[in-house]
Amino acid sequence: MSTTSSYYFQYKGCNFVSTIYNKEHLEQLEHFEIQDTDVFVVTYPKSGTIWMQQIMSLIYSDGDPAAVQGKPALERVPWIEVPNSNFSARPSPRLNVTHLPYHLIPKALKEKKGKIIYVARNPKDVLVSSYYFHQHLAMYESPKDFPDFLEKFIHGRVEFSCWFDHIREWYAHKDEFNFLFITYEALKKDLRASIQKICNFVGRQLDDDKLDAVIEHSMFDVMKKNPMANYEGIPKKSSDGAFLRKGSIGDWKNNFTVTQSEMFDRIFQERMKDVPLEFIWDNE
Repeated sequence: MSTTSSYYFQYKGCNFVSTIYNKEHLEQLEHFEIQDTDVFVVTYPKSGTIWMQQIMSLIYSDGDPAAVQGKPALERVPWIEVPNSNFSARPSPRLNVTHLPYHLIPKALKEKKGKIIYVARNPKDVLVSSYYFHQHLAMYESPKDFPDFLEKFIHGRVEFSCWFDHIREWYAHKDEFNFLFITYEALKKDLRASIQKICNFVGRQLDDDKLDAVIEHSMFDVMKKNPMANYEGIPKKSSDGAFLRKGSIGDWKNNFTVTQSEMFDRIFQERMKDVPLEFIWDNE
């Protein structure tokens, strides 16, 4: 197992996995030319990125399921920070996802070119999802145990660094962009309303039948059965688990002790006290 120091490299204060990313591409990325039709879905890892790849593909194909069944999500709506994402050569409209923090995004986006949809998820569920993700996928360093991973997450010693910094910086600078803020929990609780809000934001008008098709093919159970959506081909450490695991709200309760939860709540209140965002922590 890799040591943490060789496993990650830092670029301008953000942790990147050494086997996936490189500094040269990240440097070039900041100067990418942006088109008005570009759409960027921004998330901290394990906050609904794959779900949004599916939703955006379906919105822009008028709900045609063939659009999400013939080509992997990674090719349909690629991560811009991954080298060879072929950003500049792709036809318009270019749909993208990214985990990048605010200060590493292409600078032209701050000129109100393109659109940004920021999807946030309650950090306890993010942490738990990330913990199992690291246990399951071969490209990631296996966590020592849950308490150790919890400590690393809180202090930002994980991929893309600190959740608190990520969301605080993006939210503080949202007025610099064409910006829509939605939450994973809102998508779970009312998928139709959330998809309609996204359609309105990106200027796509879908009739009821097309909207129904988008909803149907972006349901978690449908995506889990679709190898073009569920990243089935990614190398795994074992046959247990899945890239798309539960997709639920409140799974943190099955993993946090009462003491861990209370500690996290104290840190959350301190770090987020001046950020006017509310999160849904469970399904009740």
